[in-house]
Amino acid sequence: MPEQSMVTQAESSHVVVIGAGWAGWGAAKALCEAGMRVTLIDGMADPTGRTPTRTATGKPFEAGTRGFWRDYPNINALTHELELEHVFTDFTTSAFWSPDGLEATAPVFGDGWQLPSPLGQAMATVKNFKRLPVADRLSIAGLLVAMLDLNRSEATFRRYDAIDALTLFRQLKISERMINEFLRPILLVGLFKPPEDLSAAVTMELLYYYALAHQDSFDVRWIRSGTIAERLIAPLAERLLDRCQLRVQGGTLATCLNLDHQAAAIQSVEVRSPATGRTSVINDVDAVVLAVGSKGMNALMEQSPFCAGALPELVAAGTLGAIDVVSVRLWLDRYVAVDDPANVFSRFAPLQGSGATFFMLDQLQKGDETDLWGGRTPQGSVVASDFYNATAIAALNDQEIVDTLMKELLPQAVPGFRLARALEFEVRRYPGSVSLFSPGSFSQRPPLQTSLPSVVCAGDWVRMGEREHGAKGLCQERAYVCGLEAANALMRSGVLKGMDRATSREHEVLPIRPEEPQVLLGRAMNKLVMDPLEAFGIRLPWMP
Repeated sequence: MPEQSMVTQAESSHVVVIGAGWAGWGAAKALCEAGMRVTLIDGMADPTGRTPTRTATGKPFEAGTRGFWRDYPNINALTHELELEHVFTDFTTSAFWSPDGLEATAPVFGDGWQLPSPLGQAMATVKNFKRLPVADRLSIAGLLVAMLDLNRSEATFRRYDAIDALTLFRQLKISERMINEFLRPILLVGLFKPPEDLSAAVTMELLYYYALAHQDSFDVRWIRSGTIAERLIAPLAERLLDRCQLRVQGGTLATCLNLDHQAAAIQSVEVRSPATGRTSVINDVDAVVLAVGSKGMNALMEQSPFCAGALPELVAAGTLGAIDVVSVRLWLDRYVAVDDPANVFSRFAPLQGSGATFFMLDQLQKGDETDLWGGRTPQGSVVASDFYNATAIAALNDQEIVDTLMKELLPQAVPGFRLARALEFEVRRYPGSVSLFSPGSFSQRPPLQTSLPSVVCAGDWVRMGEREHGAKGLCQERAYVCGLEAANALMRSGVLKGMDRATSREHEVLPIRPEEPQVLLGRAMNKLVMDPLEAFGIRLPWMP
């Protein structure tokens, strides 16, 4: 942790961070450690994670089961800094299920001999794809060529962004079976929408980052006990509250950003408590970090007319779509043997177009099973299941959602679930909670730095421009990095007064691993071929 600034509290700038996800905490960390006064606000009752989310009977609950991939260097550095390396499980296998049974398993690639990408992944398909014919697997090769072309220029990227992923897949002659049995379920749980609703550019970024950059890019691990909020956010919050000038206001919604018209800068933030309806004003504000999604951005801009007039790019960002999520946790009366702790549902009719996962928490958190049962004696398996693109699922009542899992989805995947019953369940809905990367959305996504130097944006949907990072898609690492970069942008902008330049340093941001030599060579060769063709107006059939 950087040495604390000697600037007094009265002299240091005051920054309001709106939103307490990974992006908000990343921004708060960087600003606090640079000696700034920070007020972090969020609608959840306790954004610090020190009061964990529990069911009515005291059992732990988390909105979405999120993994930690190998290429999370900045979150890994945070856990090292906080001495929390023990919070993770080992890297685990994953399985993909359809009505026909087990479709594929994803091994822990880092356990074997490392081959150049994508050779290592291709070799794994020989034994780990159970049903997909070899010809269908090989049909994905065209996508690798498009990935080499994606970042040839900004104009090229925007052309891919303008079309949907399904159109690109078909132009590349990827087989319909490969699309429907592998790519579609991957995207429904990776970007939370089917390929026809997703930007081809963002789809390729995601597939490359999570699966193709290196042989072991798909290796993933999980929280060993409790929740992410308890095990990672709470220790970070405690350190910042103890050592820095941080104030956290939970149960608080930002309702309006007020400008100082002479300086065209943020002057104050109006807030409201949803619980009491009381309103108040946070004054003496020098800058704001907007770590919110499109739904929150839209609400804030609608209630901040002067700010909206100065920030048309954020008004546009607020019109982007968002995705509904449903999270379920089941406490069963018996243990069910499942080979892989992390699992994906594919092509099941009861999904009604959603993507879904299920996780065997009693396997992932074996050493802390009693906590999974709220301190009581464990009686069986504990299953966490998440539905994405879940508008139709969310319309069902709680019991109907549980019945869909217990009577239709889980038993079709693993017959042992037929004998189990849920002793307790928890169902929670999160409408419009996840960013939608729709075709053509790139230019509308909010920028890291806005038209007002005192307003910056953070989150996995934010365009980082020249500070762009290798972490892509709906990604904890990308959100955290963007928070760090938002804080760094404020420090560079000159809007933070009273900074001690000797001690108020930008937060370090670690890059992901370098691209492999064959990828760099492929990009260079692609550019040598494609740029002259494009100059003569020649475009290959698969190009957008």
